Amino acid sequence: MSDLPFGFSGSDPDKDPERKGKDNQGPQEHGQGFGFGQGVPPGFVPPGGQNPFGAGGFDMNQLGQMLSQLGQVLSQASTSSGPVNYDLAKQLAMQQLGPSGGTNRPTAQQESAVADAVRLAELWLDPATALPAGARKVVAWSAGDWVEGTLPSWQRLCDPVARQMSGAWVDAMPEEAKQAAGPLLSMVGQMGGLAFGSQLGGSLAQLGSEVLTSTEVGLPLGAEGVAALLPANVEKFTEGLGRPASEVLVFLAAREAAHHRLFTHVPWLRQRLMSTVEEFAKGIKVDTSALESLAGQFDPANPQALEEVMSSGMLQPQNTPEQQAALARLETLLALVEGWVDVVVAEAVGDRLPGAEALRETLRRRRASGGPAEQTFATLVGLELRPRRLRAAAGLWRLMTDKHGVTGRDSVWDHPDFIPTSADLDDPLEFAERWGESSVDPIAELKRTEGEAPEEGPTSS
Repeated sequence: MSDLPFGFSGSDPDKDPERKGKDNQGPQEHGQGFGFGQGVPPGFVPPGGQNPFGAGGFDMNQLGQMLSQLGQVLSQASTSSGPVNYDLAKQLAMQQLGPSGGTNRPTAQQESAVADAVRLAELWLDPATALPAGARKVVAWSAGDWVEGTLPSWQRLCDPVARQMSGAWVDAMPEEAKQAAGPLLSMVGQMGGLAFGSQLGGSLAQLGSEVLTSTEVGLPLGAEGVAALLPANVEKFTEGLGRPASEVLVFLAAREAAHHRLFTHVPWLRQRLMSTVEEFAKGIKVDTSALESLAGQFDPANPQALEEVMSSGMLQPQNTPEQQAALARLETLLALVEGWVDVVVAEAVGDRLPGAEALRETLRRRRASGGPAEQTFATLVGLELRPRRLRAAAGLWRLMTDKHGVTGRDSVWDHPDFIPTSADLDDPLEFAERWGESSVDPIAELKRTEGEAPEEGPTSS
């Protein structure tokens, strides 16, 4: 899995013996973006993947199509604003998904099956959690629907990273060099938006072809209150599991519905998760000391020199304390969300689904081994989006259920300051006992989290 963040080129396969000659390695391995200096304009894909000057002879029609597409790409560069060209990202994602994955709507039968599965899952979830149903709408998505439905969230996640990457080398330039570069800086910004948009489009196509639900990655990427499953991807996932397709669909529907109960009725949670990812992205720092030494030699009239700088790895980001702190908070919160969903769904389906435990373990391994969602986030945002302490969090929620019941357990979500910390995951029994004492006095718990000593007073047993 690539550890390079948004906008950076992967290693050259001709210089990397482990990758040389490998095919089918994803969009980053085929000139689909990943920074500058790839030899072709970002997002430019020859019609049909053919070379009009190849052994088959010169094809004027195909050349015309290539030139027309190149013109559209350059036109997008001049009209787009922001650090990422999201129009291009969507266009490339749909193009790579193709008609079968991107535009073909789920059948009426698939839509009915998804609706029935979520309806049944909601009935099972009612006694398993104090949080009411959160999905106001149930939809069956194609991969293309997923791209469209989640693109606004990707914009929020990717913009901070792209701004940091595209602005790092400019910040390192002396003022004289910036003035000399003049309009070139604006042009480079537009081309950077194309490069990042091209990379995002390829990654979304890969993820859209494999993701199972709108909340699979643990983040609320789709619209609030819209439960979505991707029937075509679920069918592929079901192959080889040895379980009935209907059983797998209901289990996944229960997880999707449980996520929406949490995201809808815990109003601070959606914002906290997204803002923590943003904090991680904004914490990216680039060591520009090498650039500073080259700034005096930089020729603003030579775009090739800029391409070499951007693709050389010179701007590779450095880990910062701010990033590490944000990552720790994110991993803990993700683990708590996924652990809660894990416990609630297990209680809801009970013995109703004979293969539930096997499906539960399969999904855990899918996350732990770095599935498509983790790979995409590692590439685009620069972090591995894995709830590493999922089992510890699930254990804490089970203990809370045993000691305080469903209502007491779910009341932990009432305020962000009540949420268990990483230290609480190490000692869940202490948290459960403390919660029994402080739940009768929320102000005391708030003061504890703020480092203040609660006032002396009578306590309830």
